[in-house]
Amino acid sequence: MTENDIEINTLLKSTLLRNGADYVGYGDLSELPPNLRQGLPVGIVVALKFPKNIITGIRDLPTKEYNEYKDLLNEKLDVLVESGAHILREAGFTAIPQTLAYVNRFKTGDVTLLPHKTVATRAGIGWIGKCALLVTEKFGSMIRISSILTNAPLEIAQPVDKSRCNGCSSCTNACPAGAISGKLWSVGMKLEDLFDRDACRKTMSKRSMRGFGVDATTCGKCIEICPYTRRYLNEKE
Repeated sequence: MTENDIEINTLLKSTLLRNGADYVGYGDLSELPPNLRQGLPVGIVVALKFPKNIITGIRDLPTKEYNEYKDLLNEKLDVLVESGAHILREAGFTAIPQTLAYVNRFKTGDVTLLPHKTVATRAGIGWIGKCALLVTEKFGSMIRISSILTNAPLEIAQPVDKSRCNGCSSCTNACPAGAISGKLWSVGMKLEDLFDRDACRKTMSKRSMRGFGVDATTCGKCIEICPYTRRYLNEKE
């Protein structure tokens, strides 16, 4: 890498972290179909974690605080990826922030054109758990993520191609909908093989009503029960 390449690597990551990101990773997307990534070869994933008390609060049922915090993190992520894209454009590169508005523009039903989770696995920050959510070594699943597509020559990480859930069945056994198949994820696997989306959605609606009186697609049990999440929750600050 040239000196300028190293500079944009450092500047981008340090700025995003300074502005509140809990994790930033760079991944090679070149093996994905060009139409999914707008012809751009590099993906940047940005992650924000939930506060510990928000996640411990959903141990029995989802809460209003958890539901609202999801939206808050999504808003913050939009700001972060927009700012990251601005830095890249100022340096002369193409950059597309995958904001909520951008994602929804290309969404078909519940399926997005290029899921943030895919960018995250390519950037090496985690794998897809049995519950079909991203799982990270440090924070488990108690994060929200967004991403940026670019042609900047960033220092990409080693991708994660296989699940590290191994024989764990915590989320499978705890799922109130019985929606999780228990299969291990690998690259190219369809999410339908991991969980029943309809059963999950119906149960989220019922649990949201029970938890805070609103018909919402909110549950979070598979996040809270994950051993990687619980390990982080138990860590001293």
